[in-house]
Amino acid sequence: MNNLSRGFGEPTQRVQALREQILNASPRIETDRARILTESYKETESLPMVLRRAKALEKILAELPVIIRSGELIVGSLTVEPHSAQVFPEFSNQWLLNEFDRLNQRTGDRFTISEEAKRELAAIFPYWQGKTTSELATSYMMQDTLASIEENVFTVGNYYFNGVGHIAVDYAKVLHKGFKGIMQDVLAAMDAADKRSPDYLKQEAFFKAVLISCNAAINFAHRYARKAREMADDVSPQRRSELMEIARICETVPENGASSFYEACQSFWLTHAIIQIESNGHSISPARFDQYMYPFLAQDHSITPEMAQELLDCLWIKFNDINKVRDEDSTKGFGGYPMFQNLIVGGQTRGGLDATNPLSYMAMTATAHVSLHEPSFSVRIWAKSPDDFLLKACEVSRLGMGIPAYYNDEVIIPALINRGLSLEDARDYGIIGCVEPQSPGKTEGWHDAAFFNMSKVLEIALNNGRSGTRQLGPKTGEIADFHCFDDVLEAYRKQMAWFVHHLTAADNSVDLAHAERAPLPFLSCMVDDCISRGKTVQEGGAHYNFTGPQGVGVANVGDSLMAIKRLVFEEGRVSLAHLKEALDSNFGLSAETPSVPAKAEEGEVTYDMVLGALKKILGENSGIDLSALAKPAEPVAQGSLEALRQMLINGVPKFGNDIDEVDMMARAAAEIYCREVEKYRNPRSGVFQAGLYPVSANVAMGTAVGATADGRLAGEPLPDGVSPSRGMDCSGPTAAANSVAKLDHALASNGTLFNQKFHPAALKGEDGLHHLAALLRGFFDQKGMHVQFNVVDRSILLAAQKEPEKYRDLVVRVAGYSAQFVSLDKSVQDDIIMRTEHSF
Repeated sequence: MNNLSRGFGEPTQRVQALREQILNASPRIETDRARILTESYKETESLPMVLRRAKALEKILAELPVIIRSGELIVGSLTVEPHSAQVFPEFSNQWLLNEFDRLNQRTGDRFTISEEAKRELAAIFPYWQGKTTSELATSYMMQDTLASIEENVFTVGNYYFNGVGHIAVDYAKVLHKGFKGIMQDVLAAMDAADKRSPDYLKQEAFFKAVLISCNAAINFAHRYARKAREMADDVSPQRRSELMEIARICETVPENGASSFYEACQSFWLTHAIIQIESNGHSISPARFDQYMYPFLAQDHSITPEMAQELLDCLWIKFNDINKVRDEDSTKGFGGYPMFQNLIVGGQTRGGLDATNPLSYMAMTATAHVSLHEPSFSVRIWAKSPDDFLLKACEVSRLGMGIPAYYNDEVIIPALINRGLSLEDARDYGIIGCVEPQSPGKTEGWHDAAFFNMSKVLEIALNNGRSGTRQLGPKTGEIADFHCFDDVLEAYRKQMAWFVHHLTAADNSVDLAHAERAPLPFLSCMVDDCISRGKTVQEGGAHYNFTGPQGVGVANVGDSLMAIKRLVFEEGRVSLAHLKEALDSNFGLSAETPSVPAKAEEGEVTYDMVLGALKKILGENSGIDLSALAKPAEPVAQGSLEALRQMLINGVPKFGNDIDEVDMMARAAAEIYCREVEKYRNPRSGVFQAGLYPVSANVAMGTAVGATADGRLAGEPLPDGVSPSRGMDCSGPTAAANSVAKLDHALASNGTLFNQKFHPAALKGEDGLHHLAALLRGFFDQKGMHVQFNVVDRSILLAAQKEPEKYRDLVVRVAGYSAQFVSLDKSVQDDIIMRTEHSF
């Protein structure tokens, strides 16, 4: 385990043992949920879909194996084995069938699957042919939309193949009134509903589905109570006492409201786990955990500080027990078994006062004690955040796990108000998944709805709408048609409009499919205004509705446009045609390298000939400075392609060095995408809002993009989030932060992501701690939205690649999440290693 910074103490032996269970786990595929679900669906084919979903959850919670692991104080598991995954065939399944024999051979996110499990799933999957959400979504999509997906302009894989996640429910409602109280709310809504309305037929089915789901959750907890009593017969007196207390608590919550901190922790966890069982959508996020949990700690006079901390540590372990299996391609964008359970502390209250409380600090200690990648721990910072709170968070950063992520209230709150949230709801925001802000318990945000390849769009714009030889977008001009930089920018705008249109069509197709085939009544009962409207979140029941696709490649597009503007149209050092030839040949590294003459052919008029003629006409002493004339591009010779590439890299300013001209170019490139996205609406009567973050898809998306005008080679990763391109931010961390802050973060209200990497020596001692805090305050004062830090020695990462068994507990920041380094695909590992390593 990492050496802990001062101020965190040591975890208990129990917590250390539970942590080892996770580190020693070999993730496997389990089939219980898939089997039980399919049996239920076969029994309920005549019922409305929302009732079929409720009946399926009821059967799953009644029959899923009940497991209490050795030493646990917080109970409730999705799988028999730690850190394993159930299967959710109602969303998609053919990919899993195809990958059975490769699951344990992957370069990252490996799973084992027994031959028995293969046979069982192979027998289950045929029932789902033609019934999945992914198949229905595909049937809604236009051919041009599908073509854009095939050519990797964007991907909608997150909800395309999986359940809908990226949400924070109203956990406080369950903690205070329990599911019995929620059922009473449902009965009251049924009484108040207009029975004469034709909508009531669907509303009544929804209400019945919620009642079934809530009752199933209560019975699930009672099963754990019975299990704990059974296990108490043959254990030590101390463990017997613990199990009997677990039994008492599970008989009480989440059926009723919690009356102690222990009951609140257990009630929270069972609720959180059942949401995961209902749908495998990841990023089910606790959000403002310190705000809704602290009242139970403050009023609990029977618990010691040590016991409260151990309960919190045990809860942090449970977050790491949850896992999901993704298709192999998706693991390239979501590497490291991430579940994105974002838990945030600090910030301000709904009334605008500082919200920091003792539980905010205890959550930091739990993060240090457990030192695993879940939960995705975050902190909110604003002008009145206490310095002690910020410094404590910086101490957690120094542990080297890439945690916490930091968020700026001064940007996010106005951005959310601009999207229609009330001031109080905006102040109460939490973070979902990677970096996405939303009002907890009121929002169906559909964050992370798609990855959009901005760099691919620029490539297509330079090829008159073609991807390779395929005419994919509109014809916006060949290279010869571009007579000024504005022509290039206009082609980029038109291609962006075309592909964003198809992106939103794809997202809406998937959205419709989930509403029809996979409504989530249990989840919906904890989101306003589903009960009062009589609708699931999938049908538009939430108070706020958004769809949030994210753009990838901001710095690459900005730097590429800057290079074209400067070298082609301002300085004339290369023609656009010759630049395109170099890009098409990957700067001479492909077999198709064109042979371009290095010298003028006979009869060709050269720059020197024109200049000499002008001097003769004007006279040598005319006083006119002819050096100001833009020099036409010289032909690009084959031998000079690498020289051209170096000119593109070193001869043009780069985003990330606090240079206004190129920073504004990156801002414009991002704004074109964001403004186009926000023109569209979704089927839930909500709006689209753009984000700028990649998860780890910047690596995979880079493989679909050829060489680019910033000097990047074909297939190399794109920049991560709004961070500068790897190695291009050479003026220090403050300059990089200044550049990133110039982007319009409020416009990208679905979230922006900024990664920085420091050598541990840069943050040593009190000075290092205060330098990091000052960097954060300065970045946020300039209206940056988010930043997170990898604090790790590059040599450690290289050693972990060579001997992964020695570094199984090495946790690093990937993008909007942290992961065990050794679980990542090597391409993602290499991307992290090659990021700029800063020092103060």
